[in-house]
Amino acid sequence: MYVVMNELHVPKEGRDNVSSRFAESAEKMKEVPGCLDFMFLDPSDDDNYQVVLTKWESEEDYRAWVDSRAFKDAHKKRRENLDKSPTSGNKIFEYKATHHL
Repeated sequence: MYVVMNELHVPKEGRDNVSSRFAESAEKMKEVPGCLDFMFLDPSDDDNYQVVLTKWESEEDYRAWVDSRAFKDAHKKRRENLDKSPTSGNKIFEYKATHHL
């Protein structure tokens, strides 16, 4: 299993917009080959970040998604929507799960 965490640096006032955009993504991710789980995590503390956590059958499945037209189209929408949800950046963490249930 391969796990990817995208830590989104979004000001408090933009979080509702980002959360609603990712609500659309959650349904679409069910159709992505190799995607086992998709979670959008809203922080319980204002100082924390929003996080997108995905689980994949393999690193190759994740890379195929990143290289796909659907991924590029989804991120094009993000660029077009920056005025409604300005981000100050993000950080991606990637892990190979060596132990899991």
